[in-house]
Amino acid sequence: MGDDSEWMKLPVDQKCEHKVWKARLNGYEEALKLFQRISDERSPEWGKYLGLIKKFVTESNAVAQLKGLEAALVFIENAHVAGKTTGEVMSGVVTKVFNQPKARAKELGMDICLMYIEIEKAEVVQDELLKGLDNKNPKIVVACIETLRKALSEFGSKIVTLKPVVKILSKQFESREKAVREEAKLLAVEIYKWIRDALRPPLQGINSVQLKELEEEWVKLPSSPPKQTRFLRSQQDLKAKFEQHQAQGGDQSDGETVATVDPYELLEAVEILSKLPKDFYDKIEAKKWQERKEALEAVEVLTKNLKLESGEYGDLVRALKKVIGKDANVMLVSLAAKCLAGLATGLRKKFGTYAGLVVSTILEKFKEKKPQVVQALQEAIDAIFLTTTLQNLSEDILAVMDNKNPSIKQQASLFLARSFRHCIQATLPKSVLKPFCAALIKQVNDSAPEVRDAAFEALGTAMKVVGEKAVNPFLADLDKLKLDRASGGPPKKGKVGSAAAGKSKKTPESKDFTETELSAEACEDLAAGVLPASCLQQLDSANWKERLASMEEFQRAVETMDKTAMPCQALVRMLAKKPGFKETNFQVMQLKLHVVALIAQRGQFSKTSASVVLDGLVDKVGDVKCGGNAKEGMTAIGEACSLPWTAEQVMSMAFAQKNPKNQAETLNWLANAMKEFGFAGINVKAFISNVKTALGATNPGVRTAAITLLGVMYLYMGAPLRMFFEDEKPALLAQIDTEFEKMKGQSPPAPSKSTKKAAAEEEADDGEEQDEDGGGGGQDIMDLLPRTDISDKITDDLVSKISDKNWKIRKEGLDEAAAIISEAKFITANIGELPLALKGRLSDSNKILVQQTLTILQQLATAMGPGLKQHVKSLGMPIITVLGDSKTNVRTAAMTTLQAWVEQTGMKDWLEGDDLSEELKRENPFQRQELLGWLAEKLPTLRTAPGDLMLCIPQLYACLEDRNGDVRKKAQDALPMFMMHLGYDKMNKATGKLKPTSKDPVVAMLEKARAVMPAKPAAPAKAGGGKGSSETSRAPSGWSQSACDDLESKPEAKKVRGGVAAKKVAAKKPAGKTLKDDEDKSGPIFTLIPNAKEQRIKEEKQLKILKWNFMTPRDEYVEQLKTQMSTCFAKWLQDELFHFDFQRQVKAIGVMIDRLESESEATIGCLDLILKWFTLRFFDTNTTVLMKVLEYLKLLFAMLNRENYHFTEYEANSFVPYLILKVGESKDVVRKDVRAILTMLCKVYPASKVFTFLMEGTKSKNSKQRAECLEELGCLIEGYGMNVCQPTPTKSLKEIAVHIGDRDTSVRNAALNTVVSVYNTCGEQVYKLIGNLSEKDMSMLEERIKRSAKKASAPPPKQVASERTRREQPTNPNATFLRKPAQDDLNKLNQARQNAHHSEPSHPFIPKEFQLDLDMIETDQSGVCELPDLVQHELDELDEPINLPEPKLRAVSPHFDELHNSTASTINFVISQVASGDINTSIQALAQLFAMEVLAREASVGVLKDLLHGLFTLMLDGRMEDIEDGQQVVRSVNMLVIRILEKSDQTNIISALLVLLQDSLITTAGSPLFSGAVIKCLWRLIRFLPENINSLNLDRILLDVHNFMKVFPKEKLKQLNSDMPHRTLKTLLHTLCRLTGVKIMDHLSMIENRNESELEAHLRRTFKHSAHLSGGKNDRGNEKGGLRTDDRLSKAKVSDILTEIFKKIGSKENTKEGLTELYEYKQKYSDADLEPFLKNTSQFFQSYVERGLRIIESEREGKARIQSSAVIQQHSIDSGLSSNYEEVKPAVYYERLKILRQRQGLENTPQQRPAISSLLTSKPSVASSTDMLHSKLSQLKESREHYQQEHNTHSHSPTQTHTRSALPATNLDDLKKRLERIKNNRQ
Repeated sequence: MGDDSEWMKLPVDQKCEHKVWKARLNGYEEALKLFQRISDERSPEWGKYLGLIKKFVTESNAVAQLKGLEAALVFIENAHVAGKTTGEVMSGVVTKVFNQPKARAKELGMDICLMYIEIEKAEVVQDELLKGLDNKNPKIVVACIETLRKALSEFGSKIVTLKPVVKILSKQFESREKAVREEAKLLAVEIYKWIRDALRPPLQGINSVQLKELEEEWVKLPSSPPKQTRFLRSQQDLKAKFEQHQAQGGDQSDGETVATVDPYELLEAVEILSKLPKDFYDKIEAKKWQERKEALEAVEVLTKNLKLESGEYGDLVRALKKVIGKDANVMLVSLAAKCLAGLATGLRKKFGTYAGLVVSTILEKFKEKKPQVVQALQEAIDAIFLTTTLQNLSEDILAVMDNKNPSIKQQASLFLARSFRHCIQATLPKSVLKPFCAALIKQVNDSAPEVRDAAFEALGTAMKVVGEKAVNPFLADLDKLKLDRASGGPPKKGKVGSAAAGKSKKTPESKDFTETELSAEACEDLAAGVLPASCLQQLDSANWKERLASMEEFQRAVETMDKTAMPCQALVRMLAKKPGFKETNFQVMQLKLHVVALIAQRGQFSKTSASVVLDGLVDKVGDVKCGGNAKEGMTAIGEACSLPWTAEQVMSMAFAQKNPKNQAETLNWLANAMKEFGFAGINVKAFISNVKTALGATNPGVRTAAITLLGVMYLYMGAPLRMFFEDEKPALLAQIDTEFEKMKGQSPPAPSKSTKKAAAEEEADDGEEQDEDGGGGGQDIMDLLPRTDISDKITDDLVSKISDKNWKIRKEGLDEAAAIISEAKFITANIGELPLALKGRLSDSNKILVQQTLTILQQLATAMGPGLKQHVKSLGMPIITVLGDSKTNVRTAAMTTLQAWVEQTGMKDWLEGDDLSEELKRENPFQRQELLGWLAEKLPTLRTAPGDLMLCIPQLYACLEDRNGDVRKKAQDALPMFMMHLGYDKMNKATGKLKPTSKDPVVAMLEKARAVMPAKPAAPAKAGGGKGSSETSRAPSGWSQSACDDLESKPEAKKVRGGVAAKKVAAKKPAGKTLKDDEDKSGPIFTLIPNAKEQRIKEEKQLKILKWNFMTPRDEYVEQLKTQMSTCFAKWLQDELFHFDFQRQVKAIGVMIDRLESESEATIGCLDLILKWFTLRFFDTNTTVLMKVLEYLKLLFAMLNRENYHFTEYEANSFVPYLILKVGESKDVVRKDVRAILTMLCKVYPASKVFTFLMEGTKSKNSKQRAECLEELGCLIEGYGMNVCQPTPTKSLKEIAVHIGDRDTSVRNAALNTVVSVYNTCGEQVYKLIGNLSEKDMSMLEERIKRSAKKASAPPPKQVASERTRREQPTNPNATFLRKPAQDDLNKLNQARQNAHHSEPSHPFIPKEFQLDLDMIETDQSGVCELPDLVQHELDELDEPINLPEPKLRAVSPHFDELHNSTASTINFVISQVASGDINTSIQALAQLFAMEVLAREASVGVLKDLLHGLFTLMLDGRMEDIEDGQQVVRSVNMLVIRILEKSDQTNIISALLVLLQDSLITTAGSPLFSGAVIKCLWRLIRFLPENINSLNLDRILLDVHNFMKVFPKEKLKQLNSDMPHRTLKTLLHTLCRLTGVKIMDHLSMIENRNESELEAHLRRTFKHSAHLSGGKNDRGNEKGGLRTDDRLSKAKVSDILTEIFKKIGSKENTKEGLTELYEYKQKYSDADLEPFLKNTSQFFQSYVERGLRIIESEREGKARIQSSAVIQQHSIDSGLSSNYEEVKPAVYYERLKILRQRQGLENTPQQRPAISSLLTSKPSVASSTDMLHSKLSQLKESREHYQQEHNTHSHSPTQTHTRSALPATNLDDLKKRLERIKNNRQ
């Protein structure tokens, strides 16, 4: 038992580790109780057990282990830190618990596993359980499988990852242990519930009997999917939903469905390339078909594997393609097709690379009639389609749609129909659908019925997938019967079709396209019904007057006719009736043409009607008198039947005639119509052939009209238009270029007329055409370009040449390929086997050939255009591999190629699939950093990214820990861009798979990235014009800009490519006036928008916009600048600034110079944008512009200087680095100007910061720049002294000294001169500063210093210079340069104050006058020293009050004492901050007020009530969520409320809360949240009532409760929605009763009618109730009660409590706490026996304990007697305030003296010692709050004076220090006298 008593005394955590098992058992039991008691999951108590939990689980004693497991389970469930123990505890559970014979142990082990999963540690648990399956002990294996099954059953397949489980499942079926096999079977059944048939393929290899048993079990399972029944901590919303369904008795049928699992994902990939027969490629070429069959059969067996390892399958695919295409044996063809299908199925997306190789061959082979061959080919092409996209295959499919063989056409259409079924609206965009529909329409009219049926099926499927509305515009040429058949093609489509047709009745197309041609008789009958008889009779009269009268009647009839009743076709046929449009009288003709226009405008005008009159209109368009009316008619028909159709008809008719006048006017009409209608749907290809004809016309009018039309088309199409006419004669081409040049920079006008059909189409493709990744910008226009098919030229001979062993022959092959591409100019996507040949060359050992290949690939990008998309996987990805090359030039070429490809293809195809992640897996630092840099640049520009981007995350995390620093940096840069698309949660979850050592740093980086994550770019805004023009022109403009960039950057490669996009900016604006009038320029050139600059700074900080930081400006920077400038620059000025013509830019700068003074304020408002534009000009090579820029900058800085403007960091960072680039310009005149600007810059920006930028400039590769920067550094040091050197003089000088050894002479000299400047400033110390130099450099420096010393032999000038420098030099190097020595004094004082504000020194800034060391000057006898002038004229103003800047709360000004020596002013100042408009300042000031307890206690009930009301209202305001820092403000308010509750007078705060609760409950509109907040505060105060009871004024509190109960009697309280107010009131009163006992009844004095008060009755009831419950429980002095309690307390517990208390007394830190606990324990249990605990201790310890208890007793007695004095009571506890602390001291010492006197027998009556309160009567009991604050401030003042004495840099005399408290005036008088005395001495 002796042993037991030893460990019984130990604390719980030590017991748990004890060697005695009983001790451990006891420890586990106590730990379990402790864990159940701790309510806070973040309690520090949990941390003590972190390292012990594994021991709880791995306990060797079986009995103790059970208790340990129980305790561990409670720990894991409740502790916040439990997740950290997962790995070690799980391995313990698997190895030490699952092998236990006791079922309870195994059950607890499983519960622990499931609990870990619940706290989000599923992956770790699963890994440990899977490791357990390899254990040799079958018990462990069974338990692990059972746990996995249970976890899956409860948490579902989303939480438990099934792939690794399925992977090991088949192995468990092979176990020799029956129990393992049975458990595996149960697990297989459970898995089948979740993933159904996806489980079948992985289990195909198990024993057939077992498989049969499983099949039987699977059949029995219910068909409904299982539901998750247990939820993670993060899934509490789902849990609530689930419980709600359970409560309602629902089956949760509307809950989440189980995600279907792809069986492919559960399979292991098989590598088959190495398993191919060695002679496969020989056998496949063999002459005997049997040998070829053998080879194919071997491949077929391998391709039956459902999942194949990725690899290089190019040779195998080509071999199979050859068999399909050329083998005469059809059996082998079908076998090869099966092999291809197997490859495509096994490789999935990885096969996409090879899809383009084989599709055309398979389609061609459909000419075979044998069903088994056709079926095999269908299976192959269907499998291949799933590996790629329809867009990639479109060219191959369209190529065979015109084939003569009906079988091929039929199978191609059927393939399209099957493919469409796999598509959705997003994957079948208009751009893909349009060409297919055109081809299918041709097949609908085919002679072969099977072809027609297939075409109808394909069209019907397309309609079903994307809707009839999207397809109908492409079916314009289909008659109604065929259209109905197409829409009825797919099953159950009839209803939808009719509905859609019903909807589309609004658009005229259904009637337009289907109106049948009427006979002459029918027309006459219909016309007779609506026209007067006389009108019809006189139409063909021989008398022109009668015809004119008839036409006038006709016109009147049409004008009054109802639109629906108007028979348009009949009317126009009447007009065309003889003489028709051959009318000879021009008046009749004019009227006739006008009537045509009226009919077209007013009636339902069809294309059939239009065909009747168009020919006549075109015939009259060139007529001088009738031409205008003819054009009016054509425009009206354009409105009715769409401009594209009308224009096409008109153009073909005009050019079918020989009349040049008609042709010219038709072209002019079309040019005008395009501007009116916009460019929507125009068939450019059709026009271009006619325009080419017109350009070749002999009539100059026709040619001019054609060129004008081209100019208009250029507005919409941009640069690509020129490509169609490159073959024209140079003279003609020059005219076209001139026209295009005129149009440059102009935006298309807003359409004034709309076409109903166009509007309908537009709705159909709204947003569809905009390629997500910016790759398909101008696809429509690119499709129009005539392209050449070069596949015939890519011969086997050329391919073998490119792959030859001899590098010279390979080079020849590449040269040939390049020549073929450049000759063809624009090519189709079909380039034969060239991609594979070029891919081989990208990994060529000869780097020259690699670069040549990259050049060819760039050529290919330009030539192929968007068709390049299908080659991204085969050729694009290998380009990324080249980024890993060791040679910089090769990597640069690869990056250029990559960018060229992405411009054409967009980013989507690059990010799909796992190719990119495979590239990142390569541990090549070059490749990783280049690729990550590229992704960081491209990802922010995308609106969406494919989900496959997630595959790159493991590699990205690996790069974050790469050995190479550059890779790590690039990975960190890319992190926010990945997060922008994938989201923080996904990326954070992915860190779960990292090692613990890697996880923490990665998670930290994720947090940082989350803060800087850019927002996704918004969808492109619609253009400003009207619907027709600018919206439809958006697609072309995207491409036209990039193409324009490409074209125009060739002749002017060095020019900034920014100006090109000016057209984009222009297009965004509504069409306004051009620059024709000068009135446009008369307005202000800059618009001053308040806070716009601050907003831009904020956006840049938050990374919402690009930071202005680049080596050379990229297009996105230019675009961003234009967008920002558009809001505050005049439009015409912006257009000029970004114009291509440099002269226009020069003029614009001239205007800015003229307006600089008049618009100075607006110029400052836009300063950042102006400077950014100038940085772009620094990259131009045009000296004229540059000189003008520098001229403006000099004037600008002079103006800024006059305006006293200070440069911001944001402006400096965007401008100064780029200005410094120009310091190294080769032209002297430029360098001179830049140096002048730098000098001026130091007047508006701290010189020390300019110094930092110049230091960066010295790192340039340009030697001139280095030399100039060093010279400037020298000038700064001479002008501003050594303090200008940043970050430190030593560091700066070392960097400067490095340049002494530079190869360039000018740099060496500049560095030497700079060091000499330092020498002149600080003398010999320079050698220490520059560090170690080589012998050669040091000798050069010494020589230079000697020479400089000889030169400086004229002291008088030097003295003058030094004096001048002293005068002009700012005191603070961080301050801006003082401009003129003779400036008026007030300005100087203001300047000095601004400097003090602007700078950031470590000590407060003191004006120079007060830095004079007077003592030193008085004792100095040398007489050489001259006094600065500043002192003379500053002194007169010193008596005036100084207006200090508003003091910051953190730093106290040295003049604080003099100016704020009254407490009241301090309080007023803080209160003024409370009233601040800034919420943060207000909260901070309130926090200050309530931090000082003395002030906080002065707050009255009314003040506290109003304050809390305001704070609660703010905290609960829903709008706070919308504010950026809303959450932070709410947290700050929360903390402030807690401080108010703690620090305020407890009586006042309780009263205030009660009144506030009463008010909130009375107000019906009051928020329940508001009253809830008040109640929470009351509960908090109730919790601390035991500590504060003595300081409360109970009479006032009870009065407030009484008033509350009067307004809300008990019944009324119970009627409230919530019972919380009632419960709160009861708890408050009950607590007060418990703490004060019956004495509380004496505190009802302030209530007038006590007997009527409900409160008194309630208090009496409370006493009765408590008396029944526990007799005299409240009376702590009741001995019986004490004894009863004591009896109940077990001896063991007493022992434990006292052991703990004495342990605390014995420790240094907790001794006081221990004594207090012991005193309270003795008070509670007066007969407690302390002897056993004290007998073994020393006499000193015993006396220490007794003394401590007496002191506590005396303090407690003192406290009780001074109850009324709240302030002193508080301060007796607070040792922080010395005044009251000193008052307590005598009492304490008096007590000690008494004890000593008793020991010596001098005093034997300790009971009669005076009460402590009597010792405190020497001072008044209540001190005023102002006195308290005053004492606090005086302490602060004394401590600061003491600090200044110790740290003062100037040696003040002792007298000065001691007289600081004197009045400031005496100080100044003294200073004046002393200065006068010094002056007299000098004189």
